[in-house]
Amino acid sequence: MSQRVFTFPFLFFLVLFVISFSVWYGSEWSDDHVDYLRVISEGRITKRVRCPMPHFVLVHGYGGGAWQWYKIRALLETYGYKVTCLDLKSAGIDRSDACEVRSFEEYNKPLINFMANLSDHEKVILVGHSAGGLSVTDASRKFGKKIGVAVYVAGTMLEHGFMTDQDKKDGIPYYALSNLNNYKCVSGLDQPSTTLKHSRYQINANIGPQEEEVLGLMLHRSGPPLKAIVGAQFEGDGADDVPRVYIMTRYDHVLRPAQQAAMIRKWAPLKTYVVESGHAPLFSDPFVLSGLLVKAANFIECN
Repeated sequence: MSQRVFTFPFLFFLVLFVISFSVWYGSEWSDDHVDYLRVISEGRITKRVRCPMPHFVLVHGYGGGAWQWYKIRALLETYGYKVTCLDLKSAGIDRSDACEVRSFEEYNKPLINFMANLSDHEKVILVGHSAGGLSVTDASRKFGKKIGVAVYVAGTMLEHGFMTDQDKKDGIPYYALSNLNNYKCVSGLDQPSTTLKHSRYQINANIGPQEEEVLGLMLHRSGPPLKAIVGAQFEGDGADDVPRVYIMTRYDHVLRPAQQAAMIRKWAPLKTYVVESGHAPLFSDPFVLSGLLVKAANFIECN
């Protein structure tokens, strides 16, 4: 009995320490959690500067929604970060009919509107998971001065979008690529895609605990016609001015590691991390992923 009494508090404080370390890793905090301190080396001179507390803006992948970030949001907000999770058009609780979304520009409009309404003096950390990477690149071209770091989590990172057949091979999950012409959008606010519903969760079964898969099946909605997403094409070079971080997923059966590596070679980010997870570390490895997002915040320039 006494051994059980001793073990429980020990495990409690051990878990608390792991959570604290995962989110804290990569930054040093001030007491008020309004700003945080960073050590910057300039030649032989090392100085401590006070930077604004980063604001994370999290963008979901195809067929998902803001709800997918619930674990990451909870962790980051617990430690004082500001976090915004967006629903793109027809996703999550947005009541638009996916079948009425005719272009990527229309699909990504909620993010573009959000960025347009930010203060000119605010810089966010823009994070995209999976196809959300396209949204990040689009926003980086239009609002580069408002983005401190762009982070791609197993994301589609193509400098100009789907300009070539090779871009499609690199940036589209193989099962979706083979279904481009067969995909049938299902009208209705609560109807998932009949074409991709089974394959999506069968292939993505390694996301974590079974309850996460069940939650996904319950909340997953039909995405816009795939041709609308594949129509994402970007002109200009504005996105190159935004520091980029890529988080690879080693055991990904959706956007395979070879595809991720090909995109990294073609448009090299400032930093690449590797997570030992499947396609959705936001479900299966939230402590690791949130820690890496905090590390990415260190790439924001501040004076």
